[in-house]
Amino acid sequence: MAARKKKPETITPAGPPPEIPDLMRRLTAAIPKPRCELDHKDAWTLLIATILSAQSTDRTVNTVTPLLFEKFPTPEALAAAPREEVEAVVHRTGFFRNKAKAIQGASLAIAEQHGGEVPRDMSVLLQLPGVARKTANVVLGVAFGIAEGIVVDTHVMRVAQRLGLTTETKAEKVEQDLCSVLAREQWIDGGHRLLLFGRYVCYARDPDCANCPLFEICPSHGGDAHGAWVDRAATVRLRVESRGEKGGVRPA
Repeated sequence: MAARKKKPETITPAGPPPEIPDLMRRLTAAIPKPRCELDHKDAWTLLIATILSAQSTDRTVNTVTPLLFEKFPTPEALAAAPREEVEAVVHRTGFFRNKAKAIQGASLAIAEQHGGEVPRDMSVLLQLPGVARKTANVVLGVAFGIAEGIVVDTHVMRVAQRLGLTTETKAEKVEQDLCSVLAREQWIDGGHRLLLFGRYVCYARDPDCANCPLFEICPSHGGDAHGAWVDRAATVRLRVESRGEKGGVRPA
C-alpha cells in the first residue's frame, strides 16, 4: 500500500494581523530589492517563462528557457514551430502539452494581433492563451512597472493567510484583500516581497520562525526567535540574495 502524502503544515492566526507600515518596514529591510527570479530579457520572454512556471519552479523553468529562446527567438518563430519540437523543449516543466499549446497560442496572438509586442493592458493580456491574472500581473509589474494588481501565487497566499491579511483561499479574492490593505505604490514590490518571503522563510512545512523578521508581529508564529528583528532581517537578506543567484539552491 502506498504511503499517504503528508499534508502541508498549517498555522492558524491566533491574533490580529500586523500593522501594515511595520510589516512593510520589516519586509523591506529583509528584501530591499525584490526581483523576479524567472530569467528573461523582455516582456515576451517573461510572459512565456511565467506561463511555463505554472505547477513548476522558477529554477526548472530557467533551465528550459535558454534553449527555447535560442531555437525560437521571436513570437513569430515560436508560433510557427512544430508543436512536437516545442513540447520536447518544455517537457521538464510539466503539463508540457498544454503549456506548449499555450505559449504558441499566446505568441501567435502577439505576432498577428499586437505587432509582435506584448500588450500593456490587463484586459487584453487576459485574452491571450494561458494567461490568467497572476501571469498578467507579473508581466505588467515586472516588465512595465504597471500596478494593476498583486501577484498571488502559493507563497503569497500562504503568507497572507498566516499573517491574517486574508481568510480567502481563492487567488483573486486574496488579491482583492491584499490590494485593500496595501497602498497601490506597494503592489509591485510589496507583493513581490511577500512572494520571496514565502519562498525563503515562511515555508509551507516548518516555516523558519526562528529567523523571521516578522516574528514579533506575526499572529501565527511558533517557537522562539533569534536575536533582534533587524538581525533576522539581515539573515534573510543574505539568504534571498545568495539563493537568487543562478545555480543557487532554492526552496521548493
